[in-house]
Amino acid sequence: MTKKLNSIEQIEAEAASYPEVTTGQSCNQTSFKVGKGSFLFIGPGPKGHGFKAMFKLKESMSEAQKLAEQEPKKFEVGKTGWVTTRFSAEEPLPEPIWKKWLSESYDVTCGSSKKK
Repeated sequence: MTKKLNSIEQIEAEAASYPEVTTGQSCNQTSFKVGKGSFLFIGPGPKGHGFKAMFKLKESMSEAQKLAEQEPKKFEVGKTGWVTTRFSAEEPLPEPIWKKWLSESYDVTCGSSKKK
C-alpha cells in the first residue's frame, strides 16, 4: 500500500516534476524556480502553524481575489501578482486550485504563452 502524500508534499512533488526546475531556500520556505524566476514558495505557515504557499498568477487573479474576500485568513492577494495561501493537513488547499495555480504560476514565470 502506497503512503498518501500530504498536501505540501503533493504540491512540492508536482512543482519538481515541471521541466528545468531547480529548488532553493528563501527564509524558511522552499522556492521552486525555472530559469532565474521563482514560481512557487512553500513551507511552514506563520509561527509554524500549518503551511503557506505562494503562486504568481495572471488569468486566475480574479478567482484569487474572490477567495481572498470570502476567506481572508486563507487567501491573500499581493500587489505584484503573488497570491499567498494558508492551509493545514486538516484543511488542505483544494487540489483543483493548487494544480491550476501551480501550472499557471510556472507558465507565467516561464513567459509561456501556451494555453491549457
